[in-house]
Amino acid sequence: MTDSVPAEGGAPLAGPADPAGWLTLPDVAERLDLPISKVHQMIRDRELVAVRRDGVRRIPADLVANRTVLKHLPGVLTLLADAGYDDEAALRWLYEPDDTLAGGTPAAALGGDQAREVKRRAQALGF
Repeated sequence: MTDSVPAEGGAPLAGPADPAGWLTLPDVAERLDLPISKVHQMIRDRELVAVRRDGVRRIPADLVANRTVLKHLPGVLTLLADAGYDDEAALRWLYEPDDTLAGGTPAAALGGDQAREVKRRAQALGF
């Protein structure tokens, strides 16, 4: 992957690491049937990851699939934070193409049988 660090204005990630779709925080609140304040708390608690795109905080849509947050996402976000990853870097890692994972990215693999492998890889980043 090329080094595609977003500009301060919140330009989207370039290339294959870009999630397929984005949700605004009110959209996430509606999808999860929660008050917006709870979504903000989930971001602060690293249960969700949000980044600025076009000046608006957004969350990749596939991280809140089926009206729930992906089961292992909070654990992976915590491991990435412990390894020194900020939200942008965590997002890049989650969407980095990886042919050894089902779905092709750690984010896609979190929704399937390889979630523990994704957690193991995130944990290894701290060492």
